Amino acid sequence: MLHLFFDPLLYGFVFLGLFTPGPNVIMLTASGARFGFWRTLPHLFGVVVGVGITAGVTAMGVGAAVQASSLLNLILRLGAGGFILWMAWGLWRASGRPRAADGPDAKPLSFRGAVLFQWINPKVWAVAFAASAGYGAGQVAWFEAARLATAFSSLNLLVCLFWTGAGTLLTALLAAPRAWKVFLRIMAVLLGFTALLVFR
Repeated sequence: MLHLFFDPLLYGFVFLGLFTPGPNVIMLTASGARFGFWRTLPHLFGVVVGVGITAGVTAMGVGAAVQASSLLNLILRLGAGGFILWMAWGLWRASGRPRAADGPDAKPLSFRGAVLFQWINPKVWAVAFAASAGYGAGQVAWFEAARLATAFSSLNLLVCLFWTGAGTLLTALLAAPRAWKVFLRIMAVLLGFTALLVFR
């Protein structure tokens, strides 16, 4: 049973799917650079938990229901696109000084916000749906859900730690206000671009 639970093909696919740039990667890298590693941890753990939940419910058949309902699919896409653009706008307007306060409302995404975002994160749904369809073990639904949730959360923890750490290290290279501003605006554009990919 363990060899089904820890399938190397499933883990390889999930790792590649989550490691490549998408909304979570861009947001965590920017947050690590902007707020520091420790302040970004609630956001990071929210992503890890939220991705696991999304993968688990996908294996239970929710992913197929979302794909089958054009209205639900459109609502999720509109929600995802709007939220991503709102986050991108916040990055675009952020201060040109590393670790600046950016005003009293500037703070990393909360644990709860990061968990909930995964429900409208198109990349996570796509990877979870593909993993469920292509790497299923043919077991009962609860086993498939636990299997996918474990793969997604455990691998995503490593991915999130890497990108948050990378963002934190970038701060030392972006000491000049102009370089920092350029970095944040590049991240904002990349994040905004992922909103367009929601509707492809």
